[in-house]
Amino acid sequence: MNICICCSLSFTDKVKIVARNLEKMGHDVFLPNGVLVDAIHKPDFDPVVAKHDNGYDAIREHFDKIKKADAILVCNYTKNDVENYIGANTFLEMGFAYYLGKPIFVLNPLPDYKYVNDELLSFGVNLINGDLSRIK
Repeated sequence: MNICICCSLSFTDKVKIVARNLEKMGHDVFLPNGVLVDAIHKPDFDPVVAKHDNGYDAIREHFDKIKKADAILVCNYTKNDVENYIGANTFLEMGFAYYLGKPIFVLNPLPDYKYVNDELLSFGVNLINGDLSRIK
């Protein structure tokens, strides 16, 4: 299965481990470019600046990966004291995957946000509670 990972770039190190585990299970994995360039360890990497300076459009590029994928996996961990954080870009990517009819797997329980009970649940997310073998 082709799986596109969606996440905050703050989770780069953890996401690389998830990607390796998925690949060991026989999946092909598409990562956000910020993870590929290890943006978390390059303080000068700013996707917004990169877009304006170089014509780079991280959102459209990641949407292209979602279109190619069979499913997405949202890697959500604690960030800034928010347990199971799902940020604005990841939420947008989940909505796009939903629109395309792609299965949406979420690694950890949903965060305690107001929109969880509305939009996120309406996407029909598959909570896998850290068990990658549940991606099928």
